[in-house]
Amino acid sequence: MAVCLLPGTEVTFERDVEFDDLFANGRRIIAARVARFRQVDKDQRHMHHDALEFADGEVMLVTRLMPGQAVTVLQLPAPAPTAREPKQEPRSPAIA
Repeated sequence: MAVCLLPGTEVTFERDVEFDDLFANGRRIIAARVARFRQVDKDQRHMHHDALEFADGEVMLVTRLMPGQAVTVLQLPAPAPTAREPKQEPRSPAIA
């Protein structure tokens, strides 16, 4: 199933993540279950940009995911403040 994710969305897999290993013609398993969705190489027009970044800093393109894996959204990215939202005034330190 295809879904749309915003960059910064955190996801968790039900088991260790499996990717297509381009060099060994098989599967590669990453011993991680939590990743952050991001986009890479956006300046290159004819490439896939959707990727997952893992806690150890490894980044893998989503197109390399092996089929049949289940994922759950843990946290959506915080929305950027809009111009219509009032700015919060800085708090002054409490005086005791």
